[in-house]
Amino acid sequence: MTVRNDVKVVDVTLRDGGLCNQFQFDDAFVRDLYETNLKCGVDYMEFGYKASRRLFKESEFGKWKFCKEEDLRRIVGENDTGLKISVMADVGRCDFREDFLPRQESVIDLVRVACYIHQIPAALEMIEYLHALGYETSCNIMAITQANLNQTEEALALLAASPVDVIYLVDSYGSLYPENAGALAKSYLAAAEPAGKQVGFHGHNNQNLAFANTIETMSYGVSFLDASAMGMGRGAGNCAMELLLGFLKNPRYQLYDLLTFIERDMLPLKAQGVVWGYDLQYLFTGQLNRHPREAMNFTAEKRQDYCEFYKSLLDNF
Repeated sequence: MTVRNDVKVVDVTLRDGGLCNQFQFDDAFVRDLYETNLKCGVDYMEFGYKASRRLFKESEFGKWKFCKEEDLRRIVGENDTGLKISVMADVGRCDFREDFLPRQESVIDLVRVACYIHQIPAALEMIEYLHALGYETSCNIMAITQANLNQTEEALALLAASPVDVIYLVDSYGSLYPENAGALAKSYLAAAEPAGKQVGFHGHNNQNLAFANTIETMSYGVSFLDASAMGMGRGAGNCAMELLLGFLKNPRYQLYDLLTFIERDMLPLKAQGVVWGYDLQYLFTGQLNRHPREAMNFTAEKRQDYCEFYKSLLDNF
């Protein structure tokens, strides 16, 4: 019955969901989602990536792959609201020294730096630079389930000593169970809390456990919780926002307007053929703790030979 005032809900529909449709969301959809998040009390809205325009052709992606300042402002104006704006920047896939304005000149509040465990030094360089510009920062360590204990402990110690604000536990492959997610959350919190930092969780739904893992990690003290409308996200998708808002007891979070958005905007996406969500091929890659790219190819080819696909994964395990 109690309220956790430290909990922050982060909407990742555009950013993780953009991986399902090459970020081809029109402005009406994005503005509707923004207004829905305002009504529902969501704390952060992640608009997409700050991807390098040298590495990625603008003609091949929607604008939320790049999140230019003018595109953000066309949706949010000065964003004189309680909803904070977030973008993600991948280590090695962004031009962070060129593409980020000083914080006071931007509507962006939070930059989430995404990296793999071996990229921590490069992530720290980005975090220090962005912190100096005035942004809130997080470090989202991807595929943590493939890192060993020593690597994880060293990465957490380095981040605890950095200016980063939030350290994210990311279940990139949807391979965690609640007991594993809880154990990792405790190790993240043990490193982060003495340094005055918060911990976040981003789950994928390969084993239908994204929501369960989210509330499990929250029970240990994780406070930044990622979710998306109808769980839209790469492959099997993410924790569903409607599940999370329905679970949280804080009265500032409201569910009804999200349901209206789902009816008006998300169901038409599904009807247009945009595909995401749990299916057997994602279950297999989640159980085997491997990247879902093979399952994504299986989905794109509209295959249904699950047994053969599973055997092929085992043959290459």
